[in-house]
Amino acid sequence: MNVWARENCSMCGNILDDNLKCPECVVCSTGTGTDMVNHPPHYNARGIECLDAIRAATSDGYQYYLQGNIVKYLWRYRYKNGMEDLKKAEFYLKRLMDEYDEITK
Repeated sequence: MNVWARENCSMCGNILDDNLKCPECVVCSTGTGTDMVNHPPHYNARGIECLDAIRAATSDGYQYYLQGNIVKYLWRYRYKNGMEDLKKAEFYLKRLMDEYDEITK
């Protein structure tokens, strides 16, 4: 692993070892740093979360993006990833609620 690109466990924040494992994880208790719902590793590059980049690029359209993802995961949960897709829909719904709350303050 590149010394300059240390990664943290997405569940508890501990620094992952060279095998991308979380040896001291007390929050997720799985021993790994992979959280496929809240912080999937394939949506994070060089410390930038994909959702943050989308939010910055879409401005007012970000809420519509979140709505689309909610519909997508609710639509497919019975046919693809079951509970994981329901949790992803919930993840996007929570983000949409936070956005709405921030805008309507």
